[in-house]
Amino acid sequence: MSFVEYSEFIRDGDVAIVFLGHDSLMPVKVQSGAQTQTRYGVIRHSTDLIGQRFGSKVTCSKGGWVYVLHPTPELWTVCLPHRTQILYTTDIANITLMLELKPGSVVCESGTGSGSLSHAILRTIAPTGHLHTVEFHAQRAEKAAQEFREHKVSHLVTVKNQDVCKEGFGVTGVADAVFLDIPSPWEAITHAKRALKRKGGRLCSFSPCMEQVQRTCEALLSLGFEELCTMEVLLQTHDVRTVSLPLPDFGPKDGQSETTPNPAPDGTPSAHASVTCRTATPPREIAGHTGYLTFATKPRD
Repeated sequence: MSFVEYSEFIRDGDVAIVFLGHDSLMPVKVQSGAQTQTRYGVIRHSTDLIGQRFGSKVTCSKGGWVYVLHPTPELWTVCLPHRTQILYTTDIANITLMLELKPGSVVCESGTGSGSLSHAILRTIAPTGHLHTVEFHAQRAEKAAQEFREHKVSHLVTVKNQDVCKEGFGVTGVADAVFLDIPSPWEAITHAKRALKRKGGRLCSFSPCMEQVQRTCEALLSLGFEELCTMEVLLQTHDVRTVSLPLPDFGPKDGQSETTPNPAPDGTPSAHASVTCRTATPPREIAGHTGYLTFATKPRD
């Protein structure tokens, strides 16, 4: 099992995603002899998981059932243990697109946090790329490194525990892209420019407040960055449903009696003709602000 390569069968030591429902998933580290409690009963790893195919339907001890899924960055994002606030797929998709990431890209990231974006980056740049991720908090950095090993992606990532605003990323002139998710990103712009390759590169900064965006943009412009762009990504899901709409009554047709009801769509007379159709309605409430994404391009030296 690897977050960047697909495996068919579940093995001892793998991480699997237990699907309890559309709004309920949980990660499980598979271990011989271990058990996992769910609301549908116990899952016994040795008999119910090890040797089974990813995607299998597993019956629990109480008779209920779950699906055991292969881990992906998207599934990990919705069920990972939170150590910090995380980025979700709506923002992650735009980040990987706007940073122009691809297999073989070298990326610098700060801070690592709970590793939500890190896993998405690793899947995008595999199998020959590399991620240099910096985390200020020692315990979070250690936990992130442990998860990368368990998820079989440690060969693609280097985790450093240091202050990126003072010590930088530890690399110079190699990165195709830099991502910043720190309280004062403007203090790390100089280090980001130093880490980027000499023939240009892309930078993204995530900030929840417009004041942070303004100071970051001032720092980017002062260091010669170009093509500055700030966006806010809001997800709006429409509800598709079937509705029945009454047909308007325009009165009798020429030669038709006043008392004759208008015909229904199938040709039969009906006093209350209607039509059935599908419609999409926007939500009454929209998920609120997450943060601003500021992108910039380093000029070619």
